[in-house]
Amino acid sequence: MSKLFTGIEIGTNSIKIIVMEKIKTEFHLIATSKVKSSGIKRGEVIDAKKVVESLKKAEEEIESQIGTKIKKVILCVSPKNCIFNIVSGDIKFKEPRVIDGNDVQKVIKKAITGKTTKDYELVTSIPINFRINDEKTVKDPKGLTGEKLEVKAVISETPRETLYNLLGILDVCDLEVLDIAFTSTGDYYTVRNSDLDKKIGVVINIGEDSTNISVYNKGIMIKNSTVNVGSFYIDHDLSYIYNIDLDKARDLKEKFVVASSRYADKYDKIELETKGGTKYNVTQMDVSKVVEARIEEILKVAKKEIKNLTNRKISYIIVLGGLSEITGFNYVVENTLGNLAYTYNNNTIGLRDNSFTSVLGLIKYFDNKLSLRNAECNMFSQEDMKKIINVRSKDNKEFQKVFDHFLQNKEDKVC
Repeated sequence: MSKLFTGIEIGTNSIKIIVMEKIKTEFHLIATSKVKSSGIKRGEVIDAKKVVESLKKAEEEIESQIGTKIKKVILCVSPKNCIFNIVSGDIKFKEPRVIDGNDVQKVIKKAITGKTTKDYELVTSIPINFRINDEKTVKDPKGLTGEKLEVKAVISETPRETLYNLLGILDVCDLEVLDIAFTSTGDYYTVRNSDLDKKIGVVINIGEDSTNISVYNKGIMIKNSTVNVGSFYIDHDLSYIYNIDLDKARDLKEKFVVASSRYADKYDKIELETKGGTKYNVTQMDVSKVVEARIEEILKVAKKEIKNLTNRKISYIIVLGGLSEITGFNYVVENTLGNLAYTYNNNTIGLRDNSFTSVLGLIKYFDNKLSLRNAECNMFSQEDMKKIINVRSKDNKEFQKVFDHFLQNKEDKVC
C-alpha cells in the first residue's frame, strides 16, 4: 500500500514543504519547496500578513511540481518554551481480548485527558511503554491478549497563543493541519536508528536565529532548551567586519568559507565590494577564521546548555541544521564537543540538505504514530494522485512505473 504525506515547517529563514510517498517501509521524495520567509522570529509570528504571503509562495511552488493543490498537512512547530510531563492511564475489558490499534488510542487518550497545563496546548504524546494485566511490559501491545491495558507516556506542550497564531495562518491558506510535532521531534526521527533508541543523547539544531538542544532518552525527548544564537550571527559578523551587505555576507558564508580554518586555503581569494562601493580581496583563510570563531561560540553555548539540562551520561551528540552544510563543519564539532559528537549528513535522494531534517523527520514521526495506533492516512485522493503522476511523469519517465501500483489500490484511506 502507498501513502502520501505533506509536511510543512515555517522557520525564521525559510518555509519548507515536502511531499513524500511511503511504499512498504521506504520513503520517497515527490516534491520539495523552500522559499524565503518573512514575519517569523525565533519560531513566533510577528507579522501574520507577511507569513501568509511567504507560505502562499511556497504552496504555489510545490503545487506547480505536483499539479494539484495541497489540502492536508502536518506541521513542525518550534519547541521554544515547551514543557514536559509524564502521564499514565489504563483501560479494562469485560473479558480477555486481543488488543488492537483502537485500544492503543483509547488508553493514550485516557492517560492525557485532563493533564494539559493552563494556557498550553498538547503537541505530542509519546508512549514510554505499555503494561498488560499489571504484568507484561511492552513497547507495542497490539496482537497481545489481556484484560487490562496501561500506558506510561511523555506528553509535551507548547504555549497556546504561539501555536494558535501558526494554525490561524495555515487556515487562511486553506490548509488543514492533521497533526503537529516539534522540529526537534522531526530531527530525531530523521537521525534515529535502533542503536540510538537504546541510548541517552543530544540533538543540536543550529537555526537561523536560535539553536535548539534536545535530550533524548531511548528515543523520547525528555528535556529541551532553545538559546538565542544561530547562523545569522555569522552573517552579521561578516557584514560588520568586511563592511558588506547581509545578503553578500550570507553568500560568502555559503559559497566560499571553510568552517575549519585549518583546511582553508590562504592563497584562494575573493573580491568583495563594501557598502560604499570599494572593492578589495580577502583570502579564504581570513574569512574562515571569522566563521570558525562564531561556530565554536555557538557550539560552546550548546555544550553549556547540555550540562544545564542533564547530568546523565551522554552517549552521542548529533549536530544538524543548514549551517552544518558548510565544508569542514564536522571538524569544528569534534574539536569543540568531543569524540561523541558528529554532524549528521542527510542522504535522502533529492533532499541532500540538512536544513530539511525537521520536516523530513516530521513525516516519519507521523507515520510511526499511525502504525502504533494501527491507523491509515493518505493526504491525497485518488484523483489528486492521478494529477501528480501526470505532472511528474513528464519530467521523469521512471516515475510512472514506480507509482502505477498506487492507483491499483482503491482502499487507501484519505484522512
